[in-house]
Amino acid sequence: MKKILIGLAVVVLIIAGGLFYVWQNLGSLIKTAVEEAGSRTTQVKVTLKDVDAGKVTEGALALRGLVVGNPSGFKTDSAFQLGEISVKVDPSTVTSDTIVIKEVVIAAPHVTYEFAGGGSNIGTIQKNVEKLAGGGSSASSSSSSEGGKKVIIENLYVRDGKVDVSADFLQGKTTGASLPTIHLKDIGKSGGGATPAQVAEQVIAAIGKSATTAVGKLDVGAIKDALGKELGARMGGVTDTLKQGTGGVQEGLKGILGK
Repeated sequence: MKKILIGLAVVVLIIAGGLFYVWQNLGSLIKTAVEEAGSRTTQVKVTLKDVDAGKVTEGALALRGLVVGNPSGFKTDSAFQLGEISVKVDPSTVTSDTIVIKEVVIAAPHVTYEFAGGGSNIGTIQKNVEKLAGGGSSASSSSSSEGGKKVIIENLYVRDGKVDVSADFLQGKTTGASLPTIHLKDIGKSGGGATPAQVAEQVIAAIGKSATTAVGKLDVGAIKDALGKELGARMGGVTDTLKQGTGGVQEGLKGILGK
């Protein structure tokens, strides 16, 4: 009996030690998971500066310094710098197959919209995410539907963002605009939950569309021509719409990034 009790005590200590290790290193574990999953989903390098998991037992988490790099062929440092991302989770759902996230706030994102090679970095990343989320080949679709945790996000906000434009035709000049506030509701709710790739697809598409609309309003004819070429390749007949003015730009860009 004594040996059995000693054995149980050892098992308890090992489990406790493991839990302590996970707790002490939760931030680094989340950081690694975000960087690996983000890079796989977007097919570009994703880095995260740090994670504040101090209130994780209350369902609160903050990610700081998330940077989404650029696809090959683009020269700017990154496509997205997402500032701080605060997340509020329903703690009662964390052990279930579908985790309910009450609110996500992306504060002060910085989008760099770069034109090169007849397209843009934002459009290229969107296509990459679409493939993994199920918008590409059957193999991609099947991989995105494999088992794993899914999420429902009740409210997602993108606030105080800005977009800058980079392209050879600007001849070294910089131009940019503010991003309007974005509010997405009930992501994944209708389908009983969304995979991380499907969430990324919706969020990047929303930010990309907002950035494209903001860029389209800039008083630079070459930008509108470049947007028209990119959208025309995917939608057909958009170039003429873009040239009709700001109202036409807004209407024509409703279809950007497949949305």
